[in-house]
Amino acid sequence: MAGPPSTYPRRLLPLFLGLFQAALLLFFALFVTYDEPSALEKDTSLVANQVYSTFPFFQDIQVMLVVGLGLLLTFLPRYGFSSLTHNFLLLNFSMQWALVLQGLLHHFHHGQIHLDLHKLLISEFAAVTVLISVGAILGRASPCQLLVMATCEIPIYLASEWVIVTCLGVLDVGGTITIHIFSCYFGLGVSKALFRATQQTLHPKETPTPSSDLMSLVGTLILWVFWPSFVAVLCQPDDAQHRAILNTLLAMSASAITTVVASSLLERDGRLSLGHLQNGSLAGGVAIGVVADMAVPPVAALALGSLSAVVCVLGFRFLTPLLGRKLTLHDQCGIHNLHGLPGILGAAASVVAVLVASKDTSGSDPSQLSPVGGNASQVVEGQWGRGGVGGQALCQAAGLAVAVGASLLAGLLTGAALRLPCLARPPERLCFDDSLYFKIQAESPGPDGSAEEGALALKEQI
Repeated sequence: MAGPPSTYPRRLLPLFLGLFQAALLLFFALFVTYDEPSALEKDTSLVANQVYSTFPFFQDIQVMLVVGLGLLLTFLPRYGFSSLTHNFLLLNFSMQWALVLQGLLHHFHHGQIHLDLHKLLISEFAAVTVLISVGAILGRASPCQLLVMATCEIPIYLASEWVIVTCLGVLDVGGTITIHIFSCYFGLGVSKALFRATQQTLHPKETPTPSSDLMSLVGTLILWVFWPSFVAVLCQPDDAQHRAILNTLLAMSASAITTVVASSLLERDGRLSLGHLQNGSLAGGVAIGVVADMAVPPVAALALGSLSAVVCVLGFRFLTPLLGRKLTLHDQCGIHNLHGLPGILGAAASVVAVLVASKDTSGSDPSQLSPVGGNASQVVEGQWGRGGVGGQALCQAAGLAVAVGASLLAGLLTGAALRLPCLARPPERLCFDDSLYFKIQAESPGPDGSAEEGALALKEQI
C-alpha cells in the first residue's frame, strides 16, 4: 500500500516566498537606504519637481499592470482569481528581485544602494517582461513554476537590456525591443520547452464566456487609456515627452479603429471577435514605443498603429493556428500577436525613421530626431549613436536580433528547468481551474462534485 502523499510540493510556494522576503529584508537592512536630502534649497526643489513630474506616470503604470493587465487575463472563465492574483504576485516578486539585481550591478557605491523613485520605476519595467511572458503558459503552469520562471527571466532581461541599450546604443524609449519583443520570445521559448512536442488540444475550461470576455475587455480599455504614460515616462519633460504622448495616442486610436475593420472583414458574418478587439486595440502602443519620441510626422504614427492592428488580427486568425500545427507551439494569450509581431514592426519602423528623418531634417539639431530620455547618452557631438545615421540604423536592427535570439535561447533553457517534478505542474485535466489554488464556495455544485474532486485529486497526486 502506498504511503501518505508528501506535502512538500504544497508547501513549496509559501516556503519559497517566505525565504525570499526574509532574505530581502536582511539585504535592505544591510545595504539599502534612501538618497540623502540635499542641503541646498535649489536642489531640494529640483528633487520635488522630479517626483511631481514622475509619480503621476508611475501611478498610471501601476493601474495598467495591476488592474488593466490583470483583468485582460481573466478571459479564462474558471481561472479569473488565479489570473489576477498570480499577476499581482509576480509583479511584486519580480520588482523586488529586479531592484536587488539592479542595485548590485549598477548602483552599489561605498557599500550602499541609494533608492529613489526612478530606480523603482526601472525595476517595475523589468517586472513587465515577466507579466507578458507568463501569458504563453497561463493556466497550465503552477505558481511555483511561474516564480522560478520570474527568477530566471529578470537577470537575463537585465543583461539583454544592457547589451541592447548600452553596448549597441539602440534607441527604444518605450521598450518595444527591450521589453515587448524580449518577453514575447522568452515566453514562447518557455512554452516550447515546457510542453515539448505535444499538441495542446482545446481544454474544456479554456473557452471564454460572455462574462469573462467582458472583464477582459474592461482590462483592455484600462490599458488603452493609461498606455501613453508607459511609453512617455522615461522621456525628459519637454518636447520629446510631448511627442511621445501624442504619437502613442494617435497610434492606439488608429489601431482600435483598424482592429474593428480587420476583424469584421475576416469573419464571414461581419461580427467582431472579442479576442481581436481585446488585443488588436493595444497593438499600436507596442509598435510605437520605439519611435514615439522621434520627430516622425503624425501620419506615420497613424499608419504604424493601423499596420500593427492588422498584423495582430492576422496573427490570431492565421499564424497562431499554423504555429500550433507545424511547430506544436502553445501560446495561451496570443503574446506573439500582441507583443511579438507589432514589436518587430515597430523595430523595422525605427530603422526607417532614423534614415528618413535624418534626411528630412539635415542641417537641423540632431537631438530633434532622437530620444532625450533614457538613451540621451547615445547622441554624441551631433551624431546618431555610433557610426552616424547608417550605424544607428544597423544598431536598431542588431538590437532586434539580440532581443529575439537571447530571449528564445534563455526561454528554452528556463522551460526545460520548469519540468522539474517538485514544481508541481498541474495535470492537463486540472488546468485552468481556480479551485486548485483558492478556497471557493461553489454557487451550484454539480452532481459529481467535479471541482472538489479535481482539487483533491491534485493534492493526492502531489
